Amino acid sequence: MATLYLASGSPRRRELLTQIGVPFLSQIVPIDENPLPDELPVAYVERLARAKAQAGLAALSQPLDAVVLGADTAVVLDGRILGKPADAAEAQATLRALSGRSHQVLTAVALVSPARVAVRVVSSQVSFRPLRAEEIAAYWASGEPQDKAGSYAIQGLAAVFVSQLQGSYSAVVGLPLCETAELLEEFAIPCWQSLPVHSQEVAGRG
Repeated sequence: MATLYLASGSPRRRELLTQIGVPFLSQIVPIDENPLPDELPVAYVERLARAKAQAGLAALSQPLDAVVLGADTAVVLDGRILGKPADAAEAQATLRALSGRSHQVLTAVALVSPARVAVRVVSSQVSFRPLRAEEIAAYWASGEPQDKAGSYAIQGLAAVFVSQLQGSYSAVVGLPLCETAELLEEFAIPCWQSLPVHSQEVAGRG
């Protein structure tokens, strides 16, 4: 079986892969995450996921038996990619824009080996209830939105903002587990490898 590498420093993606029982090694690869001019959001996340996986594979000294997973997530409102906030003002402006509205979350996952490349893109729709100014300020003060695309984390404190989700929860967190499992199977990497083996005692007749 090939060795799986996760080309990401995201603790959320590490937790999600661990959740489905897939052993892996972590890598951090430097990638320019700025969108290209006139680049559509779907093309953007797909390009970055593939670029991260390919950079991870290129960084390996012995890549022949390796598969590298890269992923990227974008929060999109009115066709515009909402990146990580530069400061409090940008984060609060983003949250005010998301307040009481629905937005799109796109997550791409790419698997790359020396022989092939496969990519999936998953789209989810997230709706926020109306947010009060004081809770937006308190949320920024918590520190959670500072390094998050769209200035929020659905798996964290911002869960209370979400009134509806259509699509994949794990994709909004950062890794679509259903689609990732399907891709891993294509590369002959099974899920649930770390499940404990339970023995079953069968009572005999005396």
